[in-house]
Amino acid sequence: MSTIHTQPRLPVSALLRSRSGGFAMVLLGTVLWSTAGFFVRLAEMDSWSIVLWRSLFAALALLPFWLLTGRNRRAALRSLLTPLGLFAVFLGVAGNVTYIVALQLTSVATVMTVGAVLPFVAAAMAFLALGEQLSLRFVGAAALASLGIVITAGASMSPNDLAGIGMTFLMVLSWAGLLVLVRKHPALDLTLVSLASALAAALVALPMVPAGLPPAHGLMVCALLGVLTSGLANVLSLMGGRYIRSGEAGFMMLIDVVLSPLWVWLAFAEKVSAAQMVGGALVIAAVAFYLIRDAARRPAVCPAT
Repeated sequence: MSTIHTQPRLPVSALLRSRSGGFAMVLLGTVLWSTAGFFVRLAEMDSWSIVLWRSLFAALALLPFWLLTGRNRRAALRSLLTPLGLFAVFLGVAGNVTYIVALQLTSVATVMTVGAVLPFVAAAMAFLALGEQLSLRFVGAAALASLGIVITAGASMSPNDLAGIGMTFLMVLSWAGLLVLVRKHPALDLTLVSLASALAAALVALPMVPAGLPPAHGLMVCALLGVLTSGLANVLSLMGGRYIRSGEAGFMMLIDVVLSPLWVWLAFAEKVSAAQMVGGALVIAAVAFYLIRDAARRPAVCPAT
C-alpha cells in the first residue's frame, strides 16, 4: 500500500510571521486604507467633525495594540515627551488633518495622484537631512511624476480643487517628514506617535466642531473610518512591513491610488476627467518604476523576534 505524503501545515502564527504573511497583511492594510475617501463622502459631515471622531476612534483602536506589543513603554513615552517626539506628533497631526480637508475639497482621484509622490518627497528630505544620495533613476522618476501632477492640476476647474491639491502637498510634506524623522531617530515608537497624533488631532478639532453629538449615521461612519483606515490599516502595515522589503511594501501601497477613486466612483459616481487619468497614470508609472528597482536592490529586513 502506497503512503501519501502531505506537506505539513504551518501554524497560523508562523504563517503570519512569514514573507507571505507580510505581503497579505500589507495588502489588506492597503485595501482598508483605500476606503478612506469612501467613508469621508459617506459621513456627510464637516471636515473638523470627521477629524475629531475619526481620530478618537483611531486612538481607541491603536491603544490596545500598543499596550500589547510595546516592548519598553516607559522609554517610548520618555522619547515621545521630548521636543523631537512632540515634533513627530505635530507632523502626524498635520498629515491627518490635511488629508481629511483635502478629501473634502477635491476629488479622491486628485488626492491620491498627488499623494503618490510621497516616496520622492521622502527621498529628497532624506538627501537633505541624512545625506542619502539621489540616483539618476530618482531624478528621472520624479520628473515624470511632476509632469503627471502638472497635468492633474491643469485639469482642476475650481478654486476648491486647487486648494485640495495644496492641502495634499502639505499632507505629503508632513508624512514624508515623519518618515525621515523616525528613520533618523529609531528610538521613536511609530505606533505611539500615531496614537498620540490621533489624540492631539482630536484636541485640535474639538473647538471647531458644532456642539453635541453628530447623527448616529455619521458617528458610525467615523467609527469605521477611524478603526479600519487608521487603526487596523496602520497595525497591519506596520506588522506586515517587518517581513517584506521596504520597496515592495511601497509598491503594494500604490494599489491605494487605484482603489480609492474606484470605491468613490462605484458608490457616488465621482467622475475623473481624461486629463486626471493621464496625470495619474504618469505618477503611478513613475512611482512603480522607482519602487520596483528599489525592491530589487534592497535586502529584506530581518524582523525582530
